[in-house]
Amino acid sequence: MKKSICTALTVLCASSAAVAEEEKTRPDPKPSPDVQQITPQLYSYTTELLFGEVWKRPQLSPRDRSLITLAALISAGQTAQMTGHLKLGLDNGLKPSEISALITHLAFYAGWPNAMSAVTVTRQIFTERGIPDEQLVPPSEPLLTLEPDQEANRKAAVAAAVGGTAPDLARYTDDVLFADLWRQPGLTARDRSLVTMASLITQGQAAQLGFHLNRAMDNGLTRTQASEVVTHLAFYVGWPKAMSAVPVLKEVFAARAVKS
Repeated sequence: MKKSICTALTVLCASSAAVAEEEKTRPDPKPSPDVQQITPQLYSYTTELLFGEVWKRPQLSPRDRSLITLAALISAGQTAQMTGHLKLGLDNGLKPSEISALITHLAFYAGWPNAMSAVTVTRQIFTERGIPDEQLVPPSEPLLTLEPDQEANRKAAVAAAVGGTAPDLARYTDDVLFADLWRQPGLTARDRSLVTMASLITQGQAAQLGFHLNRAMDNGLTRTQASEVVTHLAFYVGWPKAMSAVPVLKEVFAARAVKS
């Protein structure tokens, strides 16, 4: 038994080391030669700052950075930029089934048209990579469990804010969005929170960000990681939207510090 455990640990360590070594040797992404010709300073910022520094910061893993970048591109309808980032996301460890779940999740937060447009580009990359349809099937696991007290508080807040004016919106929010979508095992609860935060910041929806930041931190996102999400997204959604998100983070961090 002890020998089997040691063997398993050895294999796991070797696999992790191989992944780390591959990340070290993989060349950084580069924009097209047109960028270098037309906007050489932008090319320099892209290669030296964005991919040479920001993407290598340790506060978020490359996989998490790919996840929130794809979420931002889909939420902004920037399908032309998705090709390179889908390839990078797969290289950074995102599973095809997770990318599929990401697009589905964002249909509810960024709109069906943006999600549908993302499907076309994603299909092209999956075909190019030879990814079979079986890898798009979510894991056959039980639905994720929601914390009963938190869910009761969320339902009460939805009923108070929406129920009297748009009762069917409240019903879909409770029965589909949270009771079904958020419980699907295709993404972890932390991943869904990351994706949702990225989408809200991309859309400038600061009013909705506080609730989802709290939820993200309940789902395991650290304060350092939350701050890094905003820093990373400044390069993809623009400084004004990132700066507008900062007061929300400050308020949530302060409130949680008082509670603890």
